Amino acid sequence: MALGGGGNIKVVVRVRPFNSREIDRKAQCIVQMKGEQTVLSPPTNIDPRSKNAKAAIEGSKTFAFDKSYWSFNKKDASYAGQDNLFDDLGKPLLDNAFGGYNNCIFAYGQTGSGKSYSMMGYGPEEGVIPKICRAMFERIEEAQKDDNLTCTVEVSYLEIYNERVRDLLNPSTKGNLKVREHPSTGPYVEDLAKLVVRSFAEIEHLMDEGNKARTVAATNMNETSSRSHAVFTLTLSQKRHDADTGMDTEKAAKISLVDLAGSERAQSTGATGARLKEGAEINRSLSTLGRVIAALADLSSAKPGAKKKNASMVPYRDSVLTWLLKDSLGGNSMTAMIAAISPADINFEETLSTLRYADSAKRIKNHAVVNEDANARMIRELKEELAQLRSKLTTGGGAGEAGAIASEQYPPDTPLEKQMVSITQADGTVKQVSKAEIVEQLDQSEKLYQDLNQTWEQKLQKTELIHKEREAALEELGISIEKGFVGLSTPKKMPHLVNLSDDPLLAECLVYNLKPGTTTVGNVETAKTAEIRLNGSKILHEHCTFENEDDVVTVVPRDNAAVMVNGQRVEQPKRLRSGYRIILGDFHIFRFNHPQEARAERAEEGSRLKHSITADEIGDPSSPSPSVSQGHDRSWSNVSRLNPDYDLDSRANSPMPMRSL
Repeated sequence: MALGGGGNIKVVVRVRPFNSREIDRKAQCIVQMKGEQTVLSPPTNIDPRSKNAKAAIEGSKTFAFDKSYWSFNKKDASYAGQDNLFDDLGKPLLDNAFGGYNNCIFAYGQTGSGKSYSMMGYGPEEGVIPKICRAMFERIEEAQKDDNLTCTVEVSYLEIYNERVRDLLNPSTKGNLKVREHPSTGPYVEDLAKLVVRSFAEIEHLMDEGNKARTVAATNMNETSSRSHAVFTLTLSQKRHDADTGMDTEKAAKISLVDLAGSERAQSTGATGARLKEGAEINRSLSTLGRVIAALADLSSAKPGAKKKNASMVPYRDSVLTWLLKDSLGGNSMTAMIAAISPADINFEETLSTLRYADSAKRIKNHAVVNEDANARMIRELKEELAQLRSKLTTGGGAGEAGAIASEQYPPDTPLEKQMVSITQADGTVKQVSKAEIVEQLDQSEKLYQDLNQTWEQKLQKTELIHKEREAALEELGISIEKGFVGLSTPKKMPHLVNLSDDPLLAECLVYNLKPGTTTVGNVETAKTAEIRLNGSKILHEHCTFENEDDVVTVVPRDNAAVMVNGQRVEQPKRLRSGYRIILGDFHIFRFNHPQEARAERAEEGSRLKHSITADEIGDPSSPSPSVSQGHDRSWSNVSRLNPDYDLDSRANSPMPMRSL
């Protein structure tokens, strides 16, 4: 992704270490990397009747990419870490963005292949997204030492799940947002919040709150983050004042950072029912992405004469994902793809599919241009368009002119949908449209015009308003918000619940405080006064209460409420100990943390261990050996005993979630 305006999509491949499932199944590594080449060998124990039999006969397959990152073993001299990825993709992307070019990085691969680790990372091992954001503001700080240059940054964060678009930063835009396309702007999401950010810390905060919103929605639908696509977009604007001429010029670059859903086959997941339907929607968007990539690769390889003829055949609109990525794929953008793969023989078919996908993508040619004074041009074009649209609704226009209309006379009570007008287009053809369509187009263009005309002060006010609404929406559900704090802040004294999930991207994002007295858990739809409000058909109007008396916490289930503690259904009040696991309904899973109790237990364990060592040293056979205290089930606290340095009270103060490669 070198600095410049053209060229092919840059494609890199990254292989992760074995995960626990692959280790348990004694998987063999079938991936090798030699320089820029990735070599995939077929499994040795393949069934001759399976689909992979042909691939086994054909032997090893070699693919050449822009980079092949060996992240299988940190001890290897050729190991590629997060810094390597940022140096090769992130830094050139920032060079392009400050040059005024649009940019995109998207990660593709099966679930668990390391996409989110490469994009987001965790703790000190930041991924490419936080590294880009941090470095961008460092460059802005340096650039703005020039008094004639002003830089501004806006952020949006959306999720695509089952072909529906969800704004992760604005709680007031509920439901499915519509994807539109305008000749001036290209594809965009109507009513998607674009929030002002002035520092890396503010971006961290938005990522954190966006991930909280993603976690709440995912838990409510019993999904995982791997089942959805996430698109994090930065818009960098640079306005330069020429002191000699008194003129201002502006460059605007859009940076789209995309974490795609997992690309696994239905038979490999064992999905049925709603999960199978969900998988079909995901496969629809990913298969459409594959067809778009294949079509663009063919166009890029075709002769110039054939390219124009077939360009309209690229199926961008067959899925929401590809429609939004239209500019990033074969359009006005400089794009890089991270293909994340597993090293294991048991994932041979998925890995081969990912490598073939990536091999097609590297043939696509993009046509990026510098976006200079783009806003002024779009405002001018939209102003002209609005005047034309209003004219079409009220007058007949001049005969024979492009855009002129001829309309029949209709009774006053005729619905706009049935009032048809004939519009003469620029090429001389006549198109029939309803006045309702013209009104809808007018409404869309007015929204775009208003957005582009917003002052910086108006954008700041809107950002602050949405920030307050977002925090209020989380607090209304009983989720603890630490004012001015980035990431998960667990209370140091108060007992609390933290959410758990199989997906590390969603785990431990939400904290629910259990204050002294009674905390009621109820259904989000009906229990408006409950302190903790959860979704789901198995969550009752009043599901249970948590009684915190003298720092002793007891869960009290209501009649017929589904409440489990440490894997056992409970129907009577149950005292909780730090580290206990609690399930409410079908899929709301929590860990109970009691910071003061946990500290006291660790001190007791340390004292007991010290006493035992002293007794052994003096050879006292009557000295008691260390044992687990009686009276309650401690099986869920083993981690604190096995690792005395593990602090159950706290977690890394970072919004970047824990995730293994």
